[in-house]
Amino acid sequence: MTPSQDISRLIEIMASLRAPIGGCAWDVEQNFSSIAPYTIEEAYEVADAIARGDFDNLREELGDLLLQVVYHARMAEEAGKFTFPDVVEAITTKMIRRHPHVFGSEEARNASMAKGMWEKIKAAEKAEKNTTRNDHGFLDNVPLALPALTRALKLQKKAATIGFDWGEAAPILDKIEEEIGELREALTKGEIAAITDEFGDMLFALVNLGRHLGVDPENALTGTNDKFRNRFHHIERTLAAQEKSLDEASLNEMEEIWQQAKHKS
Repeated sequence: MTPSQDISRLIEIMASLRAPIGGCAWDVEQNFSSIAPYTIEEAYEVADAIARGDFDNLREELGDLLLQVVYHARMAEEAGKFTFPDVVEAITTKMIRRHPHVFGSEEARNASMAKGMWEKIKAAEKAEKNTTRNDHGFLDNVPLALPALTRALKLQKKAATIGFDWGEAAPILDKIEEEIGELREALTKGEIAAITDEFGDMLFALVNLGRHLGVDPENALTGTNDKFRNRFHHIERTLAAQEKSLDEASLNEMEEIWQQAKHKS
């Protein structure tokens, strides 16, 4: 089998990999749940390539992400649920429906320019989906697989649309202090389940504060992660110039160099 720019070749390759006889043993053993973490990981690697401006890597990572879509579609086809063309049809249908100002009649294009039309179309789609679920809750459309900080933000934003929200940021600081107090109490008891629960409550309150301050928690933490990495790398470089390794340096030495890096940045 040879490479190709035709999507059908990728679909053929996946079918061969999943073939019970002659396929790849690892690929055959996989299921939706086992592949889902790889799908999320590939999406992050796409975002990383974009952040670095590496278009050669972006091309490769987009291919890896596309493979994930084909993988899930193949498993769904094997289960008799849907096929890859069904996936393509679903997204093209959605895009056409959500852009009447581009793909509709002239009358529809004019009407669709009204403010809030996109939100109204999405709300109608969600309402249609929810009619088939008797146990559907107001927050159930927030995906479970989102990173926890992002999911917390989306849950809070959605609850806020019906008025379940603080009016301003100041009371949230009091809430954070309350959660810290409860975390301290859990620490004195030493019960890991309670400590985990209270720590989660504190993080949730911090996300809520960030929302009211207009700060995205994922972006804020990403910036802090990069800052930590850069400062730690400064420790490594400084120690290397002194012909010392990280293992040979004391905590006090590393802290002193850390403070130097902190004052420089």
